[in-house]
Parts: sequence; C-alpha cells; structure tokens
Amino acid sequence: MEWSWHPVQLSFYVSTIATVFTFLLAVVLAYWMVRKERKINAVLETIFFLPLVLPPTVIGFLLIIIFGKNSWIGQAVESVTGNSILFTSTAAIIAAMTVAFPLMYQSIKTGFLSVDTNIIGAAQVDGATEWMALVKVVIPLSIRSILTGVVLGFTRGLGEFGATLMFAGNIPGKTQTIPTAIYLAIETDATTIAWYYVLISIGFSFVLLFVINRMRTDV
Repeated sequence: MEWSWHPVQLSFYVSTIATVFTFLLAVVLAYWMVRKERKINAVLETIFFLPLVLPPTVIGFLLIIIFGKNSWIGQAVESVTGNSILFTSTAAIIAAMTVAFPLMYQSIKTGFLSVDTNIIGAAQVDGATEWMALVKVVIPLSIRSILTGVVLGFTRGLGEFGATLMFAGNIPGKTQTIPTAIYLAIETDATTIAWYYVLISIGFSFVLLFVINRMRTDV
C-alpha cells in the first residue's frame, strides 16, 4: 500500500457535506420537537438516537437495504442518475450523516431548550413567524450549543468506519477514507502509512475538541 492524500481529502469532503446536510436536518427537527410536546416525540427521539447504540455493521446493513438496488429508493436514484448509490462517495456521506446526526441533534436541541420561551413569544407577538423566530432569535441565542454540535458531528463523521466500509466500500481513489485507509494499511502491514493517517486524524480531532472546550470555558 502506498501513501496517498486522497483518503484525507475524501474524508474532509465527506464530513463537510455530511455536516451541512445534517445541520439543516437537525435544526429543523430539533426546533419542531421542542416547540410542541407530542406523544410521538419519545418514539421519534428513540429512533434518532439508535445510531449511537447500534453496531456499525447493523447501520451499514440497514443503509444497504434502504438504498440498495432492491429498494424503491435505490431504484429511483438509479433511474435518475444511472448509477447505484452503493460504493460511491455519496454512500460515504450518507453513512457519515447517519452516525453524526444524534450528536448534532442533541446538542442543538439542548441549545434550543435553553432559550426563554417568553423571548420567542415576544418575537411572535411582534409579527415573527415560527421560522423567523428560529432564524432571528433561537439560533443566535443557541449559537454555542449549535457550534458544539456541528464540531462533534463533523468529527464523528470524519471517524466513521464500520457503516462506511459496508455501504461505501474501501476502494482506493474512490471511496477510501482515513479510517478505511488505516484498516487497509494494517491489513497489508503498512504500519508507517497507518501512523500517518492516525496522526492526521488525531491532530485534527484534537484541534476541534480543543476549540469546543475553550468555547465552554469562555461561557
């Protein structure tokens, strides 16, 4: 196995795209969940947090079932694009989104719950719609929790291995990310190359987590 920057570049690309889409989804769902108590909320949140406790192989298996060629979603995507999602960078993005969502959702929801409902009510009395209140009031007042969730989600997506390996594969130059490159390096006894990827992963994750801790201590 030879050293390549491609796994590093792909990992950052996958994590960045996954973080953007996961952030949008988490913000919408967190706001929808905190604004009104529903009997179904407990069930939905249980589903949201399943990726935290399920084995990565189970997540990978479910993603294959949902987006595979035998599912209506997979068939619809293939009919539009002419290609299957499996063993592509898109599959890696979906896997990263799946594992990153619970962490990002929980952090954003915690931030939203910390906002005084009277402030939201006052904004709506002044004519703000639900979504205007979200954008102009709730998000600015929850920015620290939101940024924490974004960083945690990004680092979680960056380190995703099991589901990515099953769903996107480990194709050098195509779907190989840092974690799968480390796995292949160990399998081929390329310990030095594995160390390169490990140090890059540790270094970047350390910096991001350090930023989170500084944000918390500055509160």
